[in-house]
Amino acid sequence: MPDVGFTNLFAVVLVALLAPLLLGLAPRLRVPAVVLEIVAGIVIGPHGLGLVSVDPPLQIVSLLGLGFLLFLAGLEIDVHRLRGQVLRLAVLGYLVTLALGGIAGLAFSAAGWVQSALLLAGTLSATSLGLVVPVLKDADQAAGAVGQFTIAAASVADFAAVLLLSLVFSTEGGSAGERLVMVGLFALLVAVTGLVVATAGRSRRIGGVLLRLQDTTAEIRVRAAVVLLVAFVALAEQFGLETILGAFLAGAVVGLVDRDATSHPRFRVKLEALGYGFLIPVFFVTSGLRLDLRGLLDDPAALLRVPLFLIALLVVRGVPAYLSLRTLGARSTAAVGLLQATSLPFIVTATQIGVLTGLMAPVTAAALVCAGLLSVLVFPTAALALLRFREISRTTLGAA
Repeated sequence: MPDVGFTNLFAVVLVALLAPLLLGLAPRLRVPAVVLEIVAGIVIGPHGLGLVSVDPPLQIVSLLGLGFLLFLAGLEIDVHRLRGQVLRLAVLGYLVTLALGGIAGLAFSAAGWVQSALLLAGTLSATSLGLVVPVLKDADQAAGAVGQFTIAAASVADFAAVLLLSLVFSTEGGSAGERLVMVGLFALLVAVTGLVVATAGRSRRIGGVLLRLQDTTAEIRVRAAVVLLVAFVALAEQFGLETILGAFLAGAVVGLVDRDATSHPRFRVKLEALGYGFLIPVFFVTSGLRLDLRGLLDDPAALLRVPLFLIALLVVRGVPAYLSLRTLGARSTAAVGLLQATSLPFIVTATQIGVLTGLMAPVTAAALVCAGLLSVLVFPTAALALLRFREISRTTLGAA
């Protein structure tokens, strides 16, 4: 047996257990577990108390967690909602986001905080679909106009941001033109695979086997989804693309093919249990372990980057929401803007790539992640307050 230790992995999964447990014991503390996981990683990590380090077992599980995070984000995309005015506004909004992000990137680049304005624009351009959707569902807003506009905009932003990162800033090497060709070939393979999977799913014989084995120890649907995830990640790597693109598209394909869940209602619950129950929390805690805040804390000027990045995130992702002002009204539009500006997982991923490629200093990466943490803490709470105030106003006017 290889000489591999699991002490660090044990510490990380223990943190992953305690973070939501503590939040459950203090329900008034409305903090997403992901924030507490990253903060705990910072505290116990090499740049904090030095109790835990990132060793090979932790690196591997964390990498799997990143893949599963992007897979579940892709799974959240409902292509059937992306149509008509909602889709047009979402696409136009993302173009506005890129323009605003480019301006912000040029400004921060001129200040010497980043080496690539486009990388910063891409980092600021995503919305945490996996964090926003539960907020909308808990507030019973997912099926309404606010939820539809938010989910559509977040879906377009997440897909475009992952694609941009893979095309322009891949750590796998090669020119942007070569990667563009590879993306085209990769997309063709993804489409063919999706068609094959959809055709196989309509087969009565295969469907019967899947139905018989789905809730046994075979867990055949979960295994098939994992095979598709690993296959797309491996293919993306072979094509010289970022593996996150493969993971994201694998989730999107599963979501597109698996439209009718009446015969297997627990399938997605099982996938989420595997991801959120083990792999994804390890990724977030490990991201905290890697985060070096000493540069920020030692230099007040560097610490100033956090609120400025937070404002940039709100402007870059929040302002495009006002394209829907005539449809939603002022308060609902402001709520959509706040929800669109909620971002963390993609910021963590993009900053790690930025540091690896030398396009972003660790202190800038730390400031961006801190801004993302604050966005998750502040923006959804403010958005829900606006939506609640809107409902109260409607109720009061109706009674009058």
